Amino acid sequence: MEKRNTIQRQLILNAVEELNIHATAEQVYEYVVRKYPTISKATVYRNLGQMAESGELLNIGSFYGQTHYDHNCHKHYHFMCKDCRRVFDVEGDFDDLFGKFSGIDGFDITNISFNGLCCDCK
Repeated sequence: MEKRNTIQRQLILNAVEELNIHATAEQVYEYVVRKYPTISKATVYRNLGQMAESGELLNIGSFYGQTHYDHNCHKHYHFMCKDCRRVFDVEGDFDDLFGKFSGIDGFDITNISFNGLCCDCK
């Protein structure tokens, strides 16, 4: 089923790109509702899920209890600062890490992320 490119959908995609912070659905909603006050949270959440399923956005997982979305859809990794809770892109080739865990105790590794302190919080 092809998804229509609605005004709401475009506003949500633009918000994720413009925020450029690996935004949560709540952050996207707060950003979009300022420009389009009649949009509902359900519309934002539903469209984020659909855009992640279709590959327009990345659902980079749940950090600190909230799912984060990324407009940068090329292969990359993420670093989460344990103090400020910001999420950063990490470029590099870490494919060898997937291989090291492959087959160990039935693990099926699909994502690697890094945690620690960012430069500002160090």
